[in-house]
Amino acid sequence: MRADPAPPLATDTAALRPLLDTVLDALDAGATARSGPIPAGGPDAVTARVREALGPDALPETGTDPTAILHALTRALAEGAADPAHPLCAAHLHTPPLALAAAADLAACVLNPSMDSWDQAPAATALEALVTAELARTVYPRATTPDTPGPDTPRPDALVTTGGTEANQLALLLARERHGPGHSLQTVVGANAHHSFHRAAWLLGLPEPVTVPTPNGTLDPVALNEALTDLHGPLLVAATAGTTDTGRIDPLPEIADLCAAHRAELHVDAAYGGPLLFSDTHRALLTGLDRARTVTLDLHKLGWQPVAAGLLAVRDQSDLSALSHTADYLNATDDTEAGLPDLLGRSLRTTRRPDILKIAVTLRALGRSGIGALVDRVHDLAQELADLVDKSPALQLYERPTLTTVLFRPTGADDTTVAAIRRTLLTEGRAVLGRAHEDGRLWLKATLLNPHTTPDDLRHILDLVEGSTDR
Repeated sequence: MRADPAPPLATDTAALRPLLDTVLDALDAGATARSGPIPAGGPDAVTARVREALGPDALPETGTDPTAILHALTRALAEGAADPAHPLCAAHLHTPPLALAAAADLAACVLNPSMDSWDQAPAATALEALVTAELARTVYPRATTPDTPGPDTPRPDALVTTGGTEANQLALLLARERHGPGHSLQTVVGANAHHSFHRAAWLLGLPEPVTVPTPNGTLDPVALNEALTDLHGPLLVAATAGTTDTGRIDPLPEIADLCAAHRAELHVDAAYGGPLLFSDTHRALLTGLDRARTVTLDLHKLGWQPVAAGLLAVRDQSDLSALSHTADYLNATDDTEAGLPDLLGRSLRTTRRPDILKIAVTLRALGRSGIGALVDRVHDLAQELADLVDKSPALQLYERPTLTTVLFRPTGADDTTVAAIRRTLLTEGRAVLGRAHEDGRLWLKATLLNPHTTPDDLRHILDLVEGSTDR
C-alpha cells in the first residue's frame, strides 16, 4: 500500500477554505480576461484556450499541483463562459443565480446527501418535504389540508426535478398510469408548446401529440374545442404559461373549461411563468393555473437558482402513487412501516442532489415579497426595452412583452441579415441575443432575467444591433 496521504475531503473546512479563495480568484481573472458577455473568437478560439489550460493530457500518469490546475481550469471556464450575470447576455431562459443560492449549493456539494434513501439524507429529506409542500400550496392555494383529511380531500404536493423537461415527462407518465394498461393516452398541445412534450410522448410509448394551432401565439380555444371533439379515449391537454419564444401565456380559464367539458385532464407548463405567483402585481396572469391537475415550475429561470431547480406540482399527492418502487437496500418494507421515509417514490431518478437546499434558503431569506419584487423588476425591464424599440425608427417591435422576453429586428432587414447580426455580435463577444421565428420572420430575442440590468444596458443592446445593421 502506498504511503502517500489521501487528498482532503470536502468536509475538511481547513483544506476547503483556501481552495475556495483559489476558485474566487480564478473566476475574477477569467471574467476580466473575457471582458464581455461571451468570449470572442467563436468555438475554435474557446477550444484552443481550454486545451491550453487542460494541458496535453486530460488523464496524465502523474498528477499536477491541485491548486494550480484548479485555478487554470476555473479561469478557463470563466473566460470561456456565456455569463448570464452580464447585462448583455440576454438570449435564453438562463438566469444569473443569486449569491445566496450559490453559497447554499456549495453546502449541498460538500455534504453530498443522496436523495434516494433517508439514511443518506436525513435532514435533506425533511427539508424537501416541508418546502415542496409549501410550494405546492402556492400553486394550489384553494386546496385545503385539514388536520385529519378525508379520503376525498385533495392534498397538493410537489416533486423536485432537473427542470421543465423532466417535470413535463413526469406529468405525462402520471397521466398515462392513471388510466392503466389498455388505454392509450392522447396528449394535445399547442404549436407554441415546449419540444419536451413530443420527446416525452416518444419515450413513454404514447401517440404523437396532437398539435393545435396558435395563430396569435397562444393556444386557440376554438381550435382546441374542435380537436377535443374529434378525439376519443383518455386525453391530456398541455397548456403553456410562458412560451420560450415570446413568453406568452395561454388562456388558462378557457382551456380549463374546455377540459372539464370534454373530460380531459389539464397540465400546465409554467416553467417560465410560474414564479408570477410570487408577484402581487402580475399573479392574475396565471388565473386558472390551479385548475390544472399538474403544473411544471422552474426556479432556475425566474427564481434565480443555480441549475437545477425544477418542480412538478400535483393537485393531489395520491397521483404520485404510480411512482412507488421498492429496492430492499433503499426502502425495505419493514423500514418504511417503521417510519423511515420512502424517497424512491419522489423521483424517477435514484441518486439525486439536495437541490431543495438552495431553494429553501432563497425562499426563507427573500420571502414571497422579495422574490415577487425581482419578478416585477425584470418584467418592468422588458417593458422599458419594448418602449425603446418602439421609439427607434431603425427597429421594429414584434409585440408588447407578456413576461420578460422582447422580440425585435432592424426595420426592413431580411432574415439573412437578422441572423448575421446575431452571429456577428456573438462571435465578437459583444452581446448574446436569441432568435425566434414568428409571423414567418426571424426576430432577435432579448430574454431579460438579470435584475441588475439598467436602462443604459438596454440602450447599449439596441445600439449594438443598430451599429451592426450599418456595417
